[in-house]
Amino acid sequence: MSAITKRLSALFKVLALIVTLGSVSSLSQAAIEVFEFDNPRQEAQYQALIEEFRCPKCQNQNLAGSDSVISQDLKRKTYDMVMAGQSDAQIREYMYERYGDFISYKPPVRPSTWILWYFPPVILLLLIVGWLMRTKANNKKQVSTVQSGASNDIDLDNLGSNLSEEEAQKLKALLKEHSNDNLSDKK
Repeated sequence: MSAITKRLSALFKVLALIVTLGSVSSLSQAAIEVFEFDNPRQEAQYQALIEEFRCPKCQNQNLAGSDSVISQDLKRKTYDMVMAGQSDAQIREYMYERYGDFISYKPPVRPSTWILWYFPPVILLLLIVGWLMRTKANNKKQVSTVQSGASNDIDLDNLGSNLSEEEAQKLKALLKEHSNDNLSDKK
């Protein structure tokens, strides 16, 4: 029994060593590139652009936070263009031409992106207008019901059809008295 335990222990140690070496080699492949800039303005321009551009592979991550191969290529291209003295507009135009409007967290306003820019406020405005119209209609309905009086809506002749004759007469008398009180209060 102890021989099997020793062999299993040795096997686990070998597996642990393989896993450790594999993770170290993968860490060495994900090296972080450090870019040298001529002045702080170029560095600020570069940082702002890689914060604005979206990684095409990761989709919900900007270039600054992504370590994918394509994001590293895009960071390198952005760096090269910044060092070449190109403006933000020129760099954005290059990225839009190559990757489409999706590359930016701030897409330009043009007919192809109008739905992104104008659809949410229009829907919100329509919902508010609809809610206001519904509220106004409900208020008018309530006011007209109160003004017309509840007794006018009741058919006094058919009232109390499931009551005894005596109960129906008492109910009609009470309703007539109540409606007369309401009419005298309104005058």
